[in-house]
Amino acid sequence: MTLRLALMRHAKSDWTTPAAQDHDRPLNKRGRAAASAIGHWLGEQGYLPDLVLCSAARRTRETCALVLEAMGSDAETRFLETLYLASAEAMFQTVASARDARTLMLIAHNPGTAILAAALARTPPRHPRFADYPTAATTVLDFDAPAWNQIEARGGRVLDFVIPRDLAG
Repeated sequence: MTLRLALMRHAKSDWTTPAAQDHDRPLNKRGRAAASAIGHWLGEQGYLPDLVLCSAARRTRETCALVLEAMGSDAETRFLETLYLASAEAMFQTVASARDARTLMLIAHNPGTAILAAALARTPPRHPRFADYPTAATTVLDFDAPAWNQIEARGGRVLDFVIPRDLAG
């Protein structure tokens, strides 16, 4: 069985809006446009999730809402405090615990997202921005595994890697 994972870093957040805590920072205008663009692209490619696991931070929740709206998806979404600034290992454990989803989307933060993408990719994409994984960067990987708890490091075949700038123009 093939399992598909879309691994996305949240879109650009607004550092000028006073927020009591980092957790509460919203997206800025560019981030909102980028999240929508990535959502449209995911929908056009047919990368529609059955389940979205998303950090509970405001910027990730806003990214998630815009992505799902743009792709026309009503996928089940779980907002998890454990994904807020999580390590790649914690993210991997969250993915491994997923059930009843063949296509999973995870929306979280760096550096964990970048490290996890690199750790899961059998062969990294030849994109110059993969290593630094800018805001709204998204990797789509396929795994030949019967369940999420059986995926392994370097076991994902990268189908696509995209950043918002790739979609502009």
